[in-house]
Amino acid sequence: MNALAYDGPGPWILFLPLIWAAVVIGAVTLLRRTVWRGRLVDGRAARGPRRAGPTESTLGRRFASGEIGEDEYWRRLSVLDEQFGRTLPEGKGGVG
Repeated sequence: MNALAYDGPGPWILFLPLIWAAVVIGAVTLLRRTVWRGRLVDGRAARGPRRAGPTESTLGRRFASGEIGEDEYWRRLSVLDEQFGRTLPEGKGGVG
């Protein structure tokens, strides 16, 4: 008769909090790597707009001060963009 008696959940119940902790940690890690960091683009998180480097800033200042014309500005910027893998807006000498 003792074989049919209920002795409680047993020691395996101690694993339940560990399983829930793993689920919560996994969900938080996934959210941090995707949604909370920025929008998801092609399987990786986008970091927002790329800031202009020192050479692009110098080029922009020279264009603003009138040292170089618009054609020269876009030609030199396209060379920099080809070197660093950035694309220009459509109609501004870039691929669009």
